[in-house]
Amino acid sequence: MSDPRQYSFIKFDYTDLPKEYHGGYPFSKKHRYIYMGEIPNMGGHCIVMDDDGKMYVGYHTDNFVELTDDEMDEFWPVGYNPK
Repeated sequence: MSDPRQYSFIKFDYTDLPKEYHGGYPFSKKHRYIYMGEIPNMGGHCIVMDDDGKMYVGYHTDNFVELTDDEMDEFWPVGYNPK
């Protein structure tokens, strides 16, 4: 699987993590994040941001997957206006 594109919407993928590790991560299956990019001098690790602007640094890039078009539509339906 390829890394997410910079500034794309992503989700945390618990698929390959043992169940006992799930509670150790600050990510929710319901939330979406923005992939800010890989840390240049820490290969395989990235920076992501949640919708409140909180940054998460140093998590494994391969634990995140870019949202599909259908997932984007589910998360932000056509015509969605947060204001």
